[in-house]
Amino acid sequence: MPDSATPPSAPADVFPPPGEPLHEHPDTEEPEPFAAPAGTPEPRGAGAEPLEEHTPAPIEPQAVAPEPVERQAVAPEPVEPQPVEPAAGDELPPPVPPPPVVIGRSATASAVAHASHGRSRRSPVARLAALVAIAAALAAAGVLVAKALQGEHQGKAPVAGVAIRVLIPEGKTRVQIAQIAAKAGLKGSYRSASERSSLLDPAHYGAPRGTPDLEGFLFPATYDMNPGDPASLLVRKQLVAFRENFASSEIARARVLHVSPYQLLIVASMVEREAQVPGDRAKIAAVIYNRLRAGMPLGIDASIYYAVELEKGIATYTHELTETDLHIDSPYNTRTHTGLPPTPISNPGVASIRAAAHPAHASYLYYVAGADGCGEQVFSTTQAAFEVNAAAYQAAVKKNGRHPPTCKHH
Repeated sequence: MPDSATPPSAPADVFPPPGEPLHEHPDTEEPEPFAAPAGTPEPRGAGAEPLEEHTPAPIEPQAVAPEPVERQAVAPEPVEPQPVEPAAGDELPPPVPPPPVVIGRSATASAVAHASHGRSRRSPVARLAALVAIAAALAAAGVLVAKALQGEHQGKAPVAGVAIRVLIPEGKTRVQIAQIAAKAGLKGSYRSASERSSLLDPAHYGAPRGTPDLEGFLFPATYDMNPGDPASLLVRKQLVAFRENFASSEIARARVLHVSPYQLLIVASMVEREAQVPGDRAKIAAVIYNRLRAGMPLGIDASIYYAVELEKGIATYTHELTETDLHIDSPYNTRTHTGLPPTPISNPGVASIRAAAHPAHASYLYYVAGADGCGEQVFSTTQAAFEVNAAAYQAAVKKNGRHPPTCKHH
């Protein structure tokens, strides 16, 4: 929260003093754009043409004159069916095995069951053909499952339900993302992989030569990964996403604002860490640019938190800043150093990048958290108004037992 009391004179290496025209940075080099198997016969199943059945030739009756017989009411004797002897050269089909037990009713199984009820005197050959069709369908399904499993081992699309989704929230630092990658089971060091990459050179965006890592370029989003994927693959996906979301329009806006694209990204990273509600993003960006033009220290507490995290070697510092923290000797201490921090302090999302590219048209120089504790900042253009707002916030903290005030709005 900016709280500088008296605006110092503007440093020569940041912005010209108020009233003088802003000099444009030299054109920044735009980033270069990124660049069942055939022939397998279908199984015979429900709906296939039935095999031709063998029907014996009819026997011609002999012309014999019947003798007259007296009619008597006699019940006919049952006739035992006689086995049909095969003709010479013919072979009987092999014995038909019992049908398999199926859990659930597929289309093929339903059709076979219906046929068995409707045509009980089906020939053995036809029943055998239906069973062969079922076996072929089951075999085809097995082949598909086997190929899916084989594709997983070869690095292709895994079986449904196996892939994992890695969520990178907006405003996370590179060290914090490394913890997320490790928890997701990705292999290798994310911190090492995010130091540099052939996909993106920060110098192309105006970063100084020797910029230590890719902080700010690791775009936050949800990424589909496979268990055991290398952390470097996540870094590559993040850099591709960044280039898609920070393109020519943002570079053009940086020139209009008389900053480099890298400096615009630094502003976006502070907006991401400072804003608690969407409506404050563009206003906070306006305060940053206004203070830079006036030569005032930014006084951004989020950058001091980043400095403390670097000094202590921890991912997240959750305590209130102490007086010692506020005077930490670091280029990220924007209370004691004028100008922007040397690098982004987080990895911003689209909303904060757009706010940094399109700040609010306002003359605000100060803001402080609202006393109601609901996240909105209270903005002001004078130090006197700021001190009133800051006193209200401190009173709310004291009333809440030295803790930030709790929002009671519903």
